[in-house]
Amino acid sequence: MQVNVFDTPQAAAKSLAAEVAELIRSRAAQGRPAVLGLATGATPLPFYAELIRMHREEGLSFAHVVTFNLDEYCGLPREHRESYWYFMHHNLFDHIDIKPENVNLPSGTLNADEIPAHCAAYEQKIKDHGCIDIQILGIGRTGHIGFNEPGSDDTTITRQVHLDDLTRSDAAPAFGGKDNVPASAITMGVATIMGARRVALMAWGAKKAPIVKKAVEGPVTADVAASYLQKHPNAAFYLDKAAAAELA
Repeated sequence: MQVNVFDTPQAAAKSLAAEVAELIRSRAAQGRPAVLGLATGATPLPFYAELIRMHREEGLSFAHVVTFNLDEYCGLPREHRESYWYFMHHNLFDHIDIKPENVNLPSGTLNADEIPAHCAAYEQKIKDHGCIDIQILGIGRTGHIGFNEPGSDDTTITRQVHLDDLTRSDAAPAFGGKDNVPASAITMGVATIMGARRVALMAWGAKKAPIVKKAVEGPVTADVAASYLQKHPNAAFYLDKAAAAELA
């Protein structure tokens, strides 16, 4: 596994955005779409800001890009300010030339009996696009990638999951209290993520340093879903110095 350490999150995000831009342009030159797996949360914000800058200032076009998001909270309509649909449009899609029909996110407003078929269809749509070219990840303090909480092994695919207590506590300020945080979500599985041609995980700040150490240097275990990236043939961590501080 490749580990890249930068002085700042912005420097790391710029490096990763340059790689993604090269992928988009090379695929366009071949007449093929680039298929991106995308993440939400505070971590990818500087990465998305750099993609928007490249679109506005350097003419980077997303007209032939297809995206699949990792996850979505259950019970939140698209217009809810904490839904990942809202997040992605507010922080990226509304500022670039991506086609609405090329944007894919799990639905947060399904009845319980509709969720299994929806998850299966999401998996199939990824396969129909030939797999994800590069999957962007953050990492939660439980070691989750997507919402693959402790106990998620490398056989898991897109499904509904119960959210860990720590994950809900971390989300509580945005929701105005833990009681308002959804108890479950739909997420790509570890196997889905591992099926991407390349995986790039970003992490910033000292709070992420302990879990980054476990993911990079600890045993490969379902207790830390991100540790499975040690087995991926083309995975890289993009870290600032604070997040990398505990690595040997």
